[in-house]
Amino acid sequence: MDDRIKRLRDKAMALPLEPGVYIMRDSSGKIIYIGKAKALKNRVSQYFGSQNNHATKVRRMVENVDDFDYIITDSEFEALVLECSLIKQNTPHYNILLKDDKGYSYIKITKEKWPRIMETKQVVDDNAEYIGPYMSSYYVKNAVDQAHKIFKLPTCSRKFPQEIGKGRPCLNYHIKQCAAPCRGKVSNKEYRKNVNDAVAFLKGSNSLNIKELTRQMNEAAENLEFERAAKIRDRISAVGKMQERQKVVQTKVKEQDVIALATDQERGCFEVFRFSGGRLCDREYFIISDVGDEQTARGEFITGYYSMRDNIPSRITVDGEVEDVETIEQWLSQRAGRRVTISIPQKGEQLRLVQMCHSNGVEHIAQAKGMTGKQASVLEELAELLGMSRLPEYIESYDISNQNGTENVAGMVVFQNGKPLKKAYRRFQIKTVIGQDDYGSMREVIARRLGEYEKLKDTGTGFGRLPDLILLDGGKGHVAAVAPILEQFGVDIPLFGMVKDDKHRTRAITDSGDEIGINSKRKVFTLVSSIQDEVHRFAIGYHRLKRKKSTINSTLTEIDGIGSARAKALLKYFGTIKNIKEADIEELQAAPTMNKPAAVTLYNYFHNDD
Repeated sequence: MDDRIKRLRDKAMALPLEPGVYIMRDSSGKIIYIGKAKALKNRVSQYFGSQNNHATKVRRMVENVDDFDYIITDSEFEALVLECSLIKQNTPHYNILLKDDKGYSYIKITKEKWPRIMETKQVVDDNAEYIGPYMSSYYVKNAVDQAHKIFKLPTCSRKFPQEIGKGRPCLNYHIKQCAAPCRGKVSNKEYRKNVNDAVAFLKGSNSLNIKELTRQMNEAAENLEFERAAKIRDRISAVGKMQERQKVVQTKVKEQDVIALATDQERGCFEVFRFSGGRLCDREYFIISDVGDEQTARGEFITGYYSMRDNIPSRITVDGEVEDVETIEQWLSQRAGRRVTISIPQKGEQLRLVQMCHSNGVEHIAQAKGMTGKQASVLEELAELLGMSRLPEYIESYDISNQNGTENVAGMVVFQNGKPLKKAYRRFQIKTVIGQDDYGSMREVIARRLGEYEKLKDTGTGFGRLPDLILLDGGKGHVAAVAPILEQFGVDIPLFGMVKDDKHRTRAITDSGDEIGINSKRKVFTLVSSIQDEVHRFAIGYHRLKRKKSTINSTLTEIDGIGSARAKALLKYFGTIKNIKEADIEELQAAPTMNKPAAVTLYNYFHNDD
């Protein structure tokens, strides 16, 4: 334990066992982290004990701590309130900081005799009612447009009542999408009721359900108010079509937020689905770096997120445990002015919503890496199957190809983010192994590849980077043969073989022990099969090319005066046998390693008939 850690630990051990807030500072005195604690001594001293038990994010923070302050509070709840306030004021580097710099949209309802409903980008002090904010301007525009059509509200710029009776009604009246207040077709009382119903609809009110509207329609029909009954019928039809389109994102819980955390080794994404009136009304996501402990991260995110939001629902559904959940619920309830609960679903509709929310988070992380959510999903599944701690984003695969030990070659293919990266493919001509020895050939190839890494690792590209996973076209014998090479170079890369069945189809993945079946994992099976087929195609293609060149080379060496070196030089110079045949004696003599006698002999060989 170095002197700095010892000094900080001694200071932490002298803290009281009381709730409070601790403030970590670097050597310049800058605040780099703010946290809360139920017992300051216990919490803060944990940072300066063994670093092996800490997440990477915590270790990095501790490496930069030079001193810390603390503030004692009367309760853990007061500590949380103070923590939120101090984080907002100081924006410490190692706290989860949510940037609220996105463009938001609102639904505006004007306060006038003939109110209007419209979309707006900002809230101003004009006595109007505002619904929002919403992240999705598309949702707001769509919702306002649908409210106008369903409740037949005007979208024109005419002023009421000044312009009532002036001019002709617009097209919307004729296609039955406006009640035409401009022509006096609707009273102010009925118009205001339509606006109120539209606002209730936009807020997700239950007062506009189909059953209630059907009752009103039947009542109007019984009273022989057929025109009114027809209007309600049209409204039922419009609302019904709307709800049909929204079924995929409906929930029985009317007001709630669903929050899920998706992570990889480098970053995380908090995805938020916001439900109002049982409908998905908005969604947001926040990409953060270095998540650290997920329970802590969820707690920090929830307090940070709802510090920026005024509309807090009575229920927040999350995908996992939240640190200090009871204290956070108390804080949320105080801010909302009513009880707010945090729940973790185990089954049913709510679990499916959390899973959908998580999938969208995975998609956003994938997009940040330049891949799709499907690609990220299959890599997650492969990593879990192989017991890997990180996604195999960069996979190298190797195969040996020869014919009875001759023209012995190897091919290496690379799959990045689940897709072939052809510019990174490499070919190897086996140099140290004679005859049929696939194990020996594979050892040579991996040793040469890692040797290149040692030379180029400062570049971080090509052979200068290590793969996240190595897949060999072969069984556990290949893995056992190659594993010592990795140990020799001191690299820790997951190493597995791809096993084929007797019909040369991918069957399983194996290490040096048991096989791991992949037939039941459709996405993983498809990826591994495509990798195995691609590396086999690439290796055998190189082998066939070598055989073809060897055959051509042996044809030239049958000619007197043309040895192996001259044959290779001629092929390199002329490119093809056909070009050699068509060359005259002077052109042949001009080729590297050639002289006049050899050129004459070569020319005569191809022109015997002449």
